Amino acid sequence: MSSHENRFRLFSSVEYEGQLYMTPLNFIQSVTLNEPRSRRAWRTLTKKELDKMLADTPPVWKGSSNLFRNLRERGVLSYTEYLFLLCILTKPHAGFKIAFNMFDADGNEMVDKREFLVLEEIFRKKKDKKEVTEDVQRIDQQSLELYGRRKSKPHSHVDEKTETTLLVHFFGKKGKAELRFEDFYKFMDNLQTEVLEIEFLSYSKGLSTISEEDFARILLRYTDVDDVTGYLENVRHGLPDEKGITFEEFRSFFQFLNNLEDFTIAMQMYNFANRSIGQEEFSRAVYVATGITLTRHLVNTVFRIFDEDRDGKLSHKEFIGVMKDRLHRGDGGVRMEEKFISFKSCMKKELSRK
Repeated sequence: MSSHENRFRLFSSVEYEGQLYMTPLNFIQSVTLNEPRSRRAWRTLTKKELDKMLADTPPVWKGSSNLFRNLRERGVLSYTEYLFLLCILTKPHAGFKIAFNMFDADGNEMVDKREFLVLEEIFRKKKDKKEVTEDVQRIDQQSLELYGRRKSKPHSHVDEKTETTLLVHFFGKKGKAELRFEDFYKFMDNLQTEVLEIEFLSYSKGLSTISEEDFARILLRYTDVDDVTGYLENVRHGLPDEKGITFEEFRSFFQFLNNLEDFTIAMQMYNFANRSIGQEEFSRAVYVATGITLTRHLVNTVFRIFDEDRDGKLSHKEFIGVMKDRLHRGDGGVRMEEKFISFKSCMKKELSRK
């Protein structure tokens, strides 16, 4: 199995007709925790229980940045949807817009349920690298047979037999509604905001800001950096007077990270020799590539984190390498040594709210 399949199975808590599913809470935990809070046998849902969950699923126009936290265990998400949601957390919105337009033959910026299932499958194949074939448009008979083995694989291929929370949310209880890109865009934005809020709240302790040091911790939690303490020391020495990072600053930075590939191109236009750059050049490259304006304090904080020799410059090659690790959230979880006590206690409190 791929790392994604293993992680899906690790965090899934329910099954229906031999197929594993995540609850909304399972998904949130899979991208914010290293491992499940408890290891229990998968709970088998009855048709009555599943129907009740789906009946209580709000329509897409009632979506919010608390959707998954409100639903908690009252919903089911398939493996394909798990990968699709990971893409939403780590990919720029432009890619989804292009995908919508490919199916939008009449130009009304809507897709129906069957079109959406195909769209999901395209993104799944791009996300789950182990399953990608040379021709992503071709699904051969062997693949269909593989996906048909429900008990051995947690996949939910392009299949309309079992409704899920996401499908009902998008297409209604009868599955006949069409999904507008405007509503889907709001869903993407809300999901990204919800996960970022959970991460931010786990450190803010009820305040409107998190410390620059905690910001560094969050950045490095999903990376392969060996010497985390060295980066934290950079912050302590470079920013002796704590000002704090607001949620808007926090959110804008991670929106920028989802456009990291475009930023990389912009930086190469500045300097193909990979020389270090200053804060002005960095800020301009972010804006040119993504349209996002980062505050001076946020840019200064980023430079302090990654400025190892404290010369006021940033090795963008190293920065991009570390941040690419950050975008692999959900692949293998948080490194054990990065599970800070304050994060665990605050996260537990946040996720236990009813």
